[in-house]
Amino acid sequence: MRVIVTENPGPGYGLKIAQAEMPKPAAGEVLIKVAAAGLNRADISQAEGRYPPPPGASSILGMEVSGTIAALGEGASGHQPGDEVCALLGGGGYAEYAVAAIECLLPVPKGVSLVDAAALPEVHFTVWTNLMDSARLKPGECVLIHGGSSGIGTAAIQMLAARGHRVFTTAGSDEKCAACVALGAERAINYRKDDFVEVVKAATGGRGVDVILDMVGGEYVQRNMSAAALWGRIVNIAYQSGMQASVNFAPMLMKRLSLLATTLRARSNAEKGAIRDAILREVWPLIDAGKVRPVVDHVFPLADAQAAHARLRSSGHIGKILLTP
Repeated sequence: MRVIVTENPGPGYGLKIAQAEMPKPAAGEVLIKVAAAGLNRADISQAEGRYPPPPGASSILGMEVSGTIAALGEGASGHQPGDEVCALLGGGGYAEYAVAAIECLLPVPKGVSLVDAAALPEVHFTVWTNLMDSARLKPGECVLIHGGSSGIGTAAIQMLAARGHRVFTTAGSDEKCAACVALGAERAINYRKDDFVEVVKAATGGRGVDVILDMVGGEYVQRNMSAAALWGRIVNIAYQSGMQASVNFAPMLMKRLSLLATTLRARSNAEKGAIRDAILREVWPLIDAGKVRPVVDHVFPLADAQAAHARLRSSGHIGKILLTP
Protein backbone atom coordinates (compact mmCIF):
# COMPACT_ATOMS: atom_id res chain seq x y z
CA MET A 1 0.00 0.00 0.00
CA ARG A 2 1.05 3.64 -0.41
CA VAL A 3 2.03 5.57 2.70
CA ILE A 4 3.71 8.84 3.55
CA VAL A 5 7.15 8.52 5.14
CA THR A 6 9.10 11.25 6.89
CA GLU A 7 12.58 11.94 5.56
CA ASN A 8 15.20 13.75 7.67
CA PRO A 9 13.04 14.25 10.79
CA GLY A 10 13.70 17.70 12.17
CA PRO A 11 12.96 21.31 11.21
CA GLY A 12 13.67 20.61 7.53
CA TYR A 13 11.76 17.31 7.28
CA GLY A 14 10.35 16.02 3.99
CA LEU A 15 7.26 13.93 3.28
CA LYS A 16 7.18 11.49 0.37
CA ILE A 17 5.17 8.57 -0.96
CA ALA A 18 6.54 5.10 -0.29
CA GLN A 19 5.32 1.51 -0.30
CA ALA A 20 4.69 -0.42 2.91
CA GLU A 21 3.05 -3.65 3.96
CA MET A 22 -0.63 -3.44 4.76
CA PRO A 23 -1.15 -3.53 8.54
CA LYS A 24 -3.06 -6.41 10.10
CA PRO A 25 -5.68 -5.75 12.76
CA ALA A 26 -4.81 -7.24 16.14
CA ALA A 27 -7.39 -8.40 18.66
CA GLY A 28 -9.90 -5.65 19.29
CA GLU A 29 -8.91 -3.72 16.16
CA VAL A 30 -10.29 -3.18 12.67
CA LEU A 31 -8.54 -2.50 9.38
CA ILE A 32 -9.87 0.62 7.65
CA LYS A 33 -9.62 1.38 3.93
CA VAL A 34 -8.85 5.07 4.29
CA ALA A 35 -11.05 7.61 2.51
CA ALA A 36 -9.31 10.58 4.14
CA ALA A 37 -6.91 11.44 6.95
CA GLY A 38 -7.07 14.56 9.08
CA LEU A 39 -4.02 16.74 9.72
CA ASN A 40 -3.09 17.94 13.20
CA ARG A 41 -0.28 20.14 14.49
CA ALA A 42 0.96 17.12 16.41
CA ASP A 43 1.83 15.62 13.00
CA ILE A 44 4.21 18.53 12.40
CA SER A 45 5.72 18.08 15.85
CA GLN A 46 6.26 14.37 15.17
CA ALA A 47 7.84 15.05 11.77
CA GLU A 48 10.18 17.52 13.46
CA GLY A 49 11.23 14.82 15.91
CA ARG A 50 9.60 16.50 18.93
CA TYR A 51 6.59 14.22 19.51
CA PRO A 52 7.23 10.50 19.11
CA PRO A 53 4.25 8.16 18.79
CA PRO A 54 3.24 6.23 21.92
CA PRO A 55 4.61 2.69 22.37
CA GLY A 56 3.04 0.25 19.94
CA ALA A 57 1.64 2.90 17.61
CA SER A 58 2.59 3.20 13.95
CA SER A 59 5.46 5.54 13.18
CA ILE A 60 3.53 6.77 10.12
CA LEU A 61 1.96 10.20 10.66
CA GLY A 62 -1.78 10.62 11.04
CA MET A 63 -3.99 10.46 14.12
CA GLU A 64 -7.45 10.31 12.55
CA VAL A 65 -9.08 8.82 9.48
CA SER A 66 -12.40 8.06 7.88
CA GLY A 67 -13.16 5.14 5.61
CA THR A 68 -14.73 1.71 5.37
CA ILE A 69 -13.92 -1.31 7.50
CA ALA A 70 -11.95 -3.80 5.37
CA ALA A 71 -11.23 -6.52 7.95
CA LEU A 72 -11.86 -7.36 11.59
CA GLY A 73 -9.40 -8.47 14.23
CA GLU A 74 -10.35 -11.11 16.75
CA GLY A 75 -13.04 -9.90 19.12
CA ALA A 76 -13.93 -6.78 17.11
CA SER A 77 -17.61 -7.37 17.72
CA GLY A 78 -20.31 -4.94 16.74
CA HIS A 79 -18.69 -4.06 13.42
CA GLN A 80 -18.84 -5.48 9.91
CA PRO A 81 -16.71 -5.13 6.77
CA GLY A 82 -18.11 -2.29 4.71
CA ASP A 83 -19.19 -0.19 7.70
CA GLU A 84 -18.46 3.50 7.20
CA VAL A 85 -16.54 4.84 10.18
CA CYS A 86 -14.18 7.54 11.39
CA ALA A 87 -11.55 6.81 13.99
CA LEU A 88 -8.97 8.22 16.35
CA LEU A 89 -5.53 6.62 15.88
CA GLY A 90 -2.24 6.48 17.72
CA GLY A 91 -0.61 6.85 14.29
CA GLY A 92 -0.69 5.45 10.76
CA GLY A 93 -3.34 7.62 9.12
CA TYR A 94 -1.27 8.92 6.17
CA ALA A 95 -1.77 5.68 4.26
CA GLU A 96 -4.22 3.74 2.13
CA TYR A 97 -5.07 1.45 5.05
CA ALA A 98 -4.87 1.96 8.81
CA VAL A 99 -5.78 -0.02 11.93
CA ALA A 100 -7.88 1.38 14.76
CA ALA A 101 -9.00 0.08 18.15
CA ILE A 102 -12.74 -0.52 18.34
CA GLU A 103 -12.90 1.83 21.36
CA CYS A 104 -11.85 4.67 19.04
CA LEU A 105 -14.39 4.07 16.26
CA LEU A 106 -17.38 6.27 15.50
CA PRO A 107 -20.00 5.85 12.77
CA VAL A 108 -20.10 8.46 10.04
CA PRO A 109 -22.93 10.82 11.05
CA LYS A 110 -25.97 11.48 8.91
CA GLY A 111 -25.43 14.07 6.21
CA VAL A 112 -21.62 13.97 6.45
CA SER A 113 -19.60 12.68 3.50
CA LEU A 114 -17.16 9.85 4.05
CA VAL A 115 -14.22 12.17 3.27
CA ASP A 116 -15.38 15.03 5.48
CA ALA A 117 -15.88 12.62 8.38
CA ALA A 118 -12.09 12.50 8.76
CA ALA A 119 -12.35 16.02 10.20
CA LEU A 120 -14.40 14.83 13.18
CA PRO A 121 -12.56 12.43 15.53
CA GLU A 122 -9.55 14.31 16.89
CA VAL A 123 -11.33 17.61 17.40
CA HIS A 124 -14.34 16.17 19.16
CA PHE A 125 -12.35 13.80 21.38
CA THR A 126 -10.16 16.77 22.32
CA VAL A 127 -12.96 19.28 22.87
CA TRP A 128 -15.15 16.94 24.88
CA THR A 129 -12.53 15.56 27.24
CA ASN A 130 -10.98 18.96 27.93
CA LEU A 131 -14.12 21.02 28.37
CA MET A 132 -16.41 18.43 29.93
CA ASP A 133 -14.08 16.04 31.76
CA SER A 134 -11.16 18.28 32.77
CA ALA A 135 -12.83 21.70 33.04
CA ARG A 136 -16.16 20.31 34.32
CA LEU A 137 -18.13 22.77 32.19
CA LYS A 138 -21.60 23.36 33.65
CA PRO A 139 -24.80 24.39 31.87
CA GLY A 140 -25.02 28.15 31.46
CA GLU A 141 -21.30 28.83 31.86
CA CYS A 142 -19.43 30.96 29.33
CA VAL A 143 -16.28 29.90 27.53
CA LEU A 144 -13.30 31.50 25.76
CA ILE A 145 -11.79 29.42 22.96
CA HIS A 146 -8.42 30.53 21.65
CA GLY A 147 -7.69 29.71 18.02
CA GLY A 148 -11.33 29.73 17.03
CA SER A 149 -10.65 29.18 13.33
CA SER A 150 -8.61 26.02 13.93
CA GLY A 151 -10.10 22.56 13.60
CA ILE A 152 -10.52 22.34 17.37
CA GLY A 153 -11.85 25.88 17.55
CA THR A 154 -14.48 25.45 14.86
CA ALA A 155 -15.70 22.25 16.51
CA ALA A 156 -15.75 23.75 20.01
CA ILE A 157 -17.66 26.88 18.96
CA GLN A 158 -20.39 24.86 17.28
CA MET A 159 -20.76 22.31 20.04
CA LEU A 160 -20.87 24.91 22.80
CA ALA A 161 -23.32 27.15 20.96
CA ALA A 162 -25.58 24.18 20.25
CA ARG A 163 -25.54 23.33 23.97
CA GLY A 164 -26.52 26.87 24.95
CA HIS A 165 -23.22 28.35 26.15
CA ARG A 166 -21.98 31.89 25.53
CA VAL A 167 -18.85 31.50 23.39
CA PHE A 168 -16.03 33.99 22.98
CA THR A 169 -13.09 33.23 20.75
CA THR A 170 -9.89 34.69 19.34
CA ALA A 171 -8.60 34.55 15.77
CA GLY A 172 -5.93 36.29 13.72
CA SER A 173 -7.92 38.07 11.00
CA ASP A 174 -11.28 39.71 10.39
CA GLU A 175 -12.11 36.93 7.91
CA LYS A 176 -11.46 34.27 10.53
CA CYS A 177 -13.44 36.20 13.13
CA ALA A 178 -16.41 36.41 10.77
CA ALA A 179 -16.24 32.66 10.22
CA CYS A 180 -16.24 32.06 13.98
CA VAL A 181 -19.30 34.26 14.48
CA ALA A 182 -21.07 32.42 11.66
CA LEU A 183 -20.41 29.17 13.53
CA GLY A 184 -22.04 30.48 16.70
CA ALA A 185 -19.53 32.58 18.63
CA GLU A 186 -21.09 35.54 20.42
CA ARG A 187 -17.92 37.56 19.88
CA ALA A 188 -14.77 36.78 17.91
CA ILE A 189 -11.78 38.91 18.88
CA ASN A 190 -9.07 39.72 16.36
CA TYR A 191 -6.07 39.39 18.65
CA ARG A 192 -3.96 41.47 16.28
CA LYS A 193 -6.24 44.47 16.89
CA ASP A 194 -7.92 44.02 20.28
CA ASP A 195 -7.04 42.82 23.78
CA PHE A 196 -9.11 39.71 24.44
CA VAL A 197 -8.96 40.32 28.20
CA GLU A 198 -10.56 43.75 27.88
CA VAL A 199 -13.20 42.55 25.39
CA VAL A 200 -14.20 39.53 27.49
CA LYS A 201 -14.36 41.50 30.73
CA ALA A 202 -16.46 44.23 29.10
CA ALA A 203 -18.86 41.70 27.56
CA THR A 204 -19.37 39.90 30.88
CA GLY A 205 -19.80 42.96 33.04
CA GLY A 206 -16.32 42.59 34.50
CA ARG A 207 -16.92 39.00 35.61
CA GLY A 208 -14.80 37.11 33.06
CA VAL A 209 -15.34 33.65 31.60
CA ASP A 210 -15.78 30.36 33.44
CA VAL A 211 -13.63 28.18 31.20
CA ILE A 212 -10.77 28.92 28.79
CA LEU A 213 -9.43 26.44 26.22
CA ASP A 214 -5.95 27.50 25.15
CA MET A 215 -3.38 26.13 22.71
CA VAL A 216 -1.19 29.24 22.67
CA GLY A 217 0.61 29.27 26.02
CA GLY A 218 3.47 31.75 26.47
CA GLU A 219 2.18 35.17 27.54
CA TYR A 220 -1.41 33.91 27.29
CA VAL A 221 -0.92 31.99 30.56
CA GLN A 222 -0.97 35.26 32.53
CA ARG A 223 -3.61 36.94 30.37
CA ASN A 224 -5.94 33.96 30.69
CA MET A 225 -5.87 34.40 34.45
CA SER A 226 -6.99 38.01 33.96
CA ALA A 227 -9.83 36.94 31.66
CA ALA A 228 -11.09 34.18 33.96
CA ALA A 229 -13.97 34.53 36.41
CA LEU A 230 -13.92 33.43 40.06
CA TRP A 231 -13.46 29.65 40.21
CA GLY A 232 -12.50 29.70 36.52
CA ARG A 233 -10.80 26.74 34.86
CA ILE A 234 -8.06 27.21 32.25
CA VAL A 235 -7.11 24.20 30.14
CA ASN A 236 -3.98 24.15 27.97
CA ILE A 237 -3.81 21.59 25.19
CA ALA A 238 -0.71 23.03 23.48
CA TYR A 239 1.89 25.77 23.89
CA GLN A 240 2.40 27.11 20.38
CA SER A 241 3.91 30.37 21.65
CA GLY A 242 6.25 28.67 24.08
CA MET A 243 6.46 26.26 26.98
CA GLN A 244 7.92 28.86 29.34
CA ALA A 245 6.47 32.04 30.79
CA SER A 246 7.09 34.39 33.70
CA VAL A 247 3.86 34.21 35.67
CA ASN A 248 2.41 36.05 38.65
CA PHE A 249 0.27 33.42 40.37
CA ALA A 250 -1.50 35.86 42.68
CA PRO A 251 -4.65 35.88 40.48
CA MET A 252 -4.88 32.09 40.84
CA LEU A 253 -5.10 32.49 44.61
CA MET A 254 -7.42 35.47 44.59
CA LYS A 255 -9.82 33.98 42.03
CA ARG A 256 -9.48 30.32 43.13
CA LEU A 257 -8.55 29.34 39.58
CA SER A 258 -7.63 25.91 38.25
CA LEU A 259 -4.82 25.68 35.70
CA LEU A 260 -4.97 22.39 33.82
CA ALA A 261 -3.08 20.76 30.96
CA THR A 262 -3.87 17.52 29.14
CA THR A 263 -2.87 15.33 26.23
CA LEU A 264 -4.95 12.67 24.48
CA ARG A 265 -2.76 10.52 22.27
CA ALA A 266 -1.08 8.36 24.91
CA ARG A 267 -4.23 7.58 26.88
CA SER A 268 -5.40 3.97 27.10
CA ASN A 269 -8.04 2.60 24.75
CA ALA A 270 -10.35 2.26 27.75
CA GLU A 271 -10.03 5.98 28.48
CA LYS A 272 -10.57 6.87 24.83
CA GLY A 273 -13.55 4.53 24.72
CA ALA A 274 -15.22 6.40 27.57
CA ILE A 275 -14.74 9.68 25.69
CA ARG A 276 -16.05 8.06 22.49
CA ASP A 277 -19.19 6.89 24.29
CA ALA A 278 -19.88 10.42 25.57
CA ILE A 279 -19.33 11.93 22.12
CA LEU A 280 -21.64 9.38 20.53
CA ARG A 281 -24.31 10.14 23.12
CA GLU A 282 -23.98 13.93 23.34
CA VAL A 283 -22.37 15.27 20.14
CA TRP A 284 -23.28 12.91 17.31
CA PRO A 285 -27.00 13.75 17.62
CA LEU A 286 -26.08 17.42 17.15
CA ILE A 287 -24.24 16.51 13.94
CA ASP A 288 -27.12 14.31 12.78
CA ALA A 289 -29.45 17.28 13.35
CA GLY A 290 -27.21 19.65 11.37
CA LYS A 291 -26.36 21.81 14.39
CA VAL A 292 -22.68 20.85 14.23
CA ARG A 293 -20.77 20.10 11.03
CA PRO A 294 -17.21 19.37 10.02
CA VAL A 295 -15.46 22.49 8.74
CA VAL A 296 -13.01 21.50 6.01
CA ASP A 297 -10.55 24.08 4.72
CA HIS A 298 -8.82 22.08 1.99
CA VAL A 299 -8.44 18.50 0.75
CA PHE A 300 -5.05 17.47 -0.64
CA PRO A 301 -4.12 14.20 -2.36
CA LEU A 302 -1.87 11.98 -0.27
CA ALA A 303 1.11 12.68 -2.53
CA ASP A 304 0.83 16.39 -1.64
CA ALA A 305 1.27 15.85 2.09
CA GLN A 306 4.18 18.32 2.14
CA ALA A 307 1.96 21.06 0.70
CA ALA A 308 -0.78 20.16 3.17
CA HIS A 309 1.69 20.58 6.04
CA ALA A 310 2.75 23.94 4.63
CA ARG A 311 -0.89 25.04 4.60
CA LEU A 312 -1.31 23.93 8.22
CA ARG A 313 1.92 25.57 9.31
CA SER A 314 0.93 28.88 7.68
CA SER A 315 -2.15 29.16 9.91
CA GLY A 316 -4.07 30.50 6.92
CA HIS A 317 -6.69 27.77 7.13
CA ILE A 318 -10.18 27.83 8.62
CA GLY A 319 -11.14 24.38 9.88
CA LYS A 320 -9.48 21.08 9.06
CA ILE A 321 -7.07 20.05 6.32
CA LEU A 322 -7.48 16.54 4.92
CA LEU A 323 -5.47 14.08 2.81
CA THR A 324 -7.07 11.58 0.45
CA PRO A 325 -5.22 8.45 -0.79
